[in-house]
Amino acid sequence: MLDQQHQRRIDDLFDAMNEANESFLGYPFAKGFSYEPLWRFMKLSGNNFGDPFGPETYRVNSRLLECEVIEFFARVFRAPPSEIWGYVTNGGTEGNTYGLHLGRELYPNAVAYFSRDTHCSVSKAVRLLRLEHVVVQAEPSGEIAYEDLAQQAFRSRHRPAIVVANIGTTMKEGRDDIEKIRRALHSVGVEEVYIHSDAALCGPYAQFQSPRTPFDFLDGADSIMFSGHKFFGAPIPCGVVLALKQHVQRVLRTANYVGSSDTTLSGSRSAYTAIILWYAIRSLGVEGIKRMFEQCEGLAAYTVDALKARGIGGWRNPSALTVVLPPVEECVRTKWQILTQDVSHVVVTPGTTKGQINALVEAMTIDR
Repeated sequence: MLDQQHQRRIDDLFDAMNEANESFLGYPFAKGFSYEPLWRFMKLSGNNFGDPFGPETYRVNSRLLECEVIEFFARVFRAPPSEIWGYVTNGGTEGNTYGLHLGRELYPNAVAYFSRDTHCSVSKAVRLLRLEHVVVQAEPSGEIAYEDLAQQAFRSRHRPAIVVANIGTTMKEGRDDIEKIRRALHSVGVEEVYIHSDAALCGPYAQFQSPRTPFDFLDGADSIMFSGHKFFGAPIPCGVVLALKQHVQRVLRTANYVGSSDTTLSGSRSAYTAIILWYAIRSLGVEGIKRMFEQCEGLAAYTVDALKARGIGGWRNPSALTVVLPPVEECVRTKWQILTQDVSHVVVTPGTTKGQINALVEAMTIDR
C-alpha cells in the first residue's frame, strides 16, 4: 500500500492525464476508446516473445491472437497470408526500423531515400542501421517530389534503393505513391528497389480513401507498418509491421531457451497490445473500420469549413483526417496541444467531437 503522500501523487497524476486527454487535437491518438472487458488480463504476466507463428514452449502469451491480427491486415493490405509475416510492435519507430532492417539485409549496398517530411523515426533508424541515405524534397502537400527522387537516385544509379514511402506524413498527411516511386527510380536505371510503407496513421483506413494512393503489397510494397494507438486507440503505444516472408527469412535467428525462433527486433513484447488490437478488429470488422473513418473524414471536412467561415485558411489533402492550419498562438497551442512547425495542424481521430472543434475554432478567432 502507498502512504498518503504517494497516493496523492498518483491521484494527481491521474487527474492531470485525464484532463489532458480531453483537450488534445494536435496529435494522432484516438480518444474515447473502451477496453474495460480486457482489464482482467492486467492481473496476469504476458510476454509474446519471438516469432508469433513459430513453435514455443513458453505459453504465457497471446500469440494466437497476434497471428489473427497479422492475418487480418494481410487481407486488408491485399497479400496472400502464405506470403506475409508480421508481428505486433511496440510502436511506429520499431516498425520503421524493422522495414529498413529488412531492406538493408536484402541490399547491403543500398542507398535509402525518404522525403524531408518523413517522420523523425526514419532518420533515427538509418543512423542505427548505418544506412547511407538521401533526403528528398517534398511538395507543398507533403507528398514526395518524384522528380527530385529521380535526380537524387541518378547519382547512385548503380546501387539498389531502399525507399520509405509516407502513407500520411506527420504534419500534412501527404501520401507517397509507391507505383510512381518505382517508375521514377526505373527511369534513371535503378532496378533493385525495396519499398517500406510508413502508414503510421493511415494504415487501417488507407484502402478507403478517395482517391486511393497505391501503398500496399499488391501495389508493390515490401513491408508496411502502422501504429495501433493512433486510429484504433489503445492505452499502450503499439503497432503492427508486415513484410514479405522472403525478406524475413534473412533475419531469422533461434532462441533455444524458449523453444522459438525470433525474427522480431524487440524479442520480448507486450502480450496485452496484441489482445487490444485483436479486440478492436473483432469488434469493428472491416466495415466498422470504414464507418469510423468516414465519420472522422466528415468531421475533418467540417473543420476546414468552420475555419474558412472565420477567415482562417485551413486545408487538408483529399480524404485526409489532418487539417493544416496557419501557426497558432502559444495559448491555443498549449491548451489544445497543437503540434506546430512551419504550420500547425489538427488530427481528427476517433473520439474527436464537433464540440472540441468548435471550441478550438472559437479560441483561434476570439481576438480577430
